[in-house]
Amino acid sequence: MSKARVKIKKRHHPKFNVPNYGTKKRSRVKDSWRKQRGIDNKKRIKKDFMGAEPNIGYGNPKKLRGVRSNGKKLLHISNTSQLSAMSAEASKEFDVVIARSVGRRKREEMASIAKSKGIRIINGV
Repeated sequence: MSKARVKIKKRHHPKFNVPNYGTKKRSRVKDSWRKQRGIDNKKRIKKDFMGAEPNIGYGNPKKLRGVRSNGKKLLHISNTSQLSAMSAEASKEFDVVIARSVGRRKREEMASIAKSKGIRIINGV
């Protein structure tokens, strides 16, 4: 391999936990981020001991957004004509994801087209 591959290094951020959610009383509520809106809420008034909140400073560089660890981006495909229209240069730049609405028979057909073109399918047959 003559061309050295650059390692993708995305920035990591702390887990943005939500206090008072996901407890035994609220087990149906998932533990994902929710902006705090209470009048006396410590997290809303940014007390350090309550942990970090999401903000723009945690974002990755524009070149790395949407890039997978192998250096390629994802391309969603929903039919065989989109797949057959892909060029060889695009296969070096993108990994293909078949839409969830595509059935088994069409997936198998797409897999054979991708194999002949050297395209990698992430969620193939």
